[in-house]
Amino acid sequence: MTFSVIARDAGTGDLGIAVSSCILAVGRAVPNVRPGVGVVAVQARSRRGLGGSLLTGLAEGVMPEDLVRRAAHAAEDVDRQIAVLDAAGRVAADTGRGSLPASGHVLGDGFSVQGNMLASAEVLPAMSQAFTATGGTLADRLLAALTAGQDAGGDLRGRQSAALQVVSGSPATDEDDGVRIDLRVDDSGDPVAQLRMLRNLQRAYDERDYETLAVFAPEGARDLYAALAASRRGDREAARKALEAVRTRPGWATWLASMAGDSRLSAVSRLLG
Repeated sequence: MTFSVIARDAGTGDLGIAVSSCILAVGRAVPNVRPGVGVVAVQARSRRGLGGSLLTGLAEGVMPEDLVRRAAHAAEDVDRQIAVLDAAGRVAADTGRGSLPASGHVLGDGFSVQGNMLASAEVLPAMSQAFTATGGTLADRLLAALTAGQDAGGDLRGRQSAALQVVSGSPATDEDDGVRIDLRVDDSGDPVAQLRMLRNLQRAYDERDYETLAVFAPEGARDLYAALAASRRGDREAARKALEAVRTRPGWATWLASMAGDSRLSAVSRLLG
């Protein structure tokens, strides 16, 4: 009772999944990801442990097509819907006969879209077309596909949750866990829109886009980001005013004093100096 897209970015090797459903916390139920190994979506009436088993198979070098074939012949998995993508971009999917209509999957070059209990037969083609037609990062393309699926009707029952995960195509190390994006909307009237907002907010954090953060970051931190934004554009007076607003918040004056001379917040240090 879900629609999702899994894909590999041919340029970076990153792997990802975006999913939405009218269930609570779909990000806990459907996505299974492992850096350097692959991405699995388990939907419909799939066993909760199936995703982990499929990832283990990928880690052992089994081809996605073979993993899907095995699941399709397992008596306990006749109701499932699964999609499997490995780190090389090989992908396979299957919609079990017990999946709730309308349901199905569409395979493409390095990606797959799948869904069941959909509002219309247009959901999956719309997702596939949006993914292939959209430029930008893998996260952008995944979200474009998810948005197109929602716009085409999405889950027949309505909207509740969504999730976006992107991991590296290389195995995790002690220095890098391989997780690029892990965002979830567990309960919302418009989870796909909320997920897009969270993605934009994370982009602002990653790129130190202080102008955006001064508007959309949590209220308690907005004045700090406003100070950083003003400092970056050379408006020292506006930066100082924003810092004075920060000082009025309980606890912040002590924190600001501790940051004087700290290279991690060089812009703040210059304003305080």
